[in-house]
Amino acid sequence: MTHTRFETNFPIVCVGGSAGGLDAYIRLLQHLPNDMGVAIIIVNHLRTVATRLHEILPNDTTMPVHLITERLLIEPNQVFIIPAQHDLHVFDGAFRLKPISKPRGWPDVITVFLHSLTQHWDGKLIAVIVSGYDGDGAEALCGIQDVGGITIAQRLDTAAQPDMPESAIATGCIDFVLSPEEIAEKIISIAHEDGQSRGSVASQAPKA
Repeated sequence: MTHTRFETNFPIVCVGGSAGGLDAYIRLLQHLPNDMGVAIIIVNHLRTVATRLHEILPNDTTMPVHLITERLLIEPNQVFIIPAQHDLHVFDGAFRLKPISKPRGWPDVITVFLHSLTQHWDGKLIAVIVSGYDGDGAEALCGIQDVGGITIAQRLDTAAQPDMPESAIATGCIDFVLSPEEIAEKIISIAHEDGQSRGSVASQAPKA
């Protein structure tokens, strides 16, 4: 019996944000095509308030937008939204949800998810930190670079709340500091390069 192994070697873009993040998500998605071969995962660090991003963002992209559920498969050319009150992990090509591990104080759901990606995702990783309070995600950025991923922070003068991207930049582990529109251009460029490199590897593989 043949078991299907789901492809997990396409790029994931994790966009982490909080206060003021909606503006960045909208501006980013409006400038991304729907056929890049990349999964966009928005990790908005709400602790208790239910998210409405899966209802709002379909107005700004032609990619399908999903509120993440347990064991939902990660697929390219789609947008995925973390639900409130959960930590997000990835394993065997699917999302895994756990009760939020830090129910008081500032959440660290972006950091938790980025750590999981470095351990359990085969494809290219792109970590993007946009507008928000506190420094969620910053702790994991050097690890993203260590596995060959790309790290991007929103340019502070374009962020409604610059705390989160500022904390990211302060780590010294940010590759690019860009506006949301420029972030979209960079993601498109990285996705194009990744697609070319994977195509080259496939063409060199021995044929059965």
